[in-house]
Amino acid sequence: MALFAAARQGRKDDVELGKGVWRRAHDRFTRGLDRYYQMLEGVEDDAIYNELVTVANDLAGLLPRVREVCTSAQRKLPSTGQNIPGALTAVHRALSRSGNSLAAAAEAAAMSRLEGERWGIASAGLDNVRRRAELVQEDVMEAERALLSAQETGITRK
Repeated sequence: MALFAAARQGRKDDVELGKGVWRRAHDRFTRGLDRYYQMLEGVEDDAIYNELVTVANDLAGLLPRVREVCTSAQRKLPSTGQNIPGALTAVHRALSRSGNSLAAAAEAAAMSRLEGERWGIASAGLDNVRRRAELVQEDVMEAERALLSAQETGITRK
């Protein structure tokens, strides 16, 4: 049953996101989010776990926004390959940064988990996770602003 659901989702993603740079930007963000949630497995300290889950839920709330930016960009300037449509370079750059920032947040979560196991509470590590998560949010907001700006200047389908 899950196999068919995954296949349906893949076809839906192909239609909405295409197979080019917008799909890859969305998928990278999704993988980063999955990686972050994987870091939660095995956290034994309840305080650290609760903090990391709160951040995870905030990051997960960004996924629909990332998808909307990617689908809008695909509708405006479709991508089927490696080339980034010139009018939306700033959008792609911000989306790429958001994926990188999310991967860094997952890494910081893993480090705070290790610190918590060694020294009890990992407040410095948790602060680092929060800072990284804020960067993810800023990057997503920048992608939204860049897309809006491009739409206001009249980008069109090639």
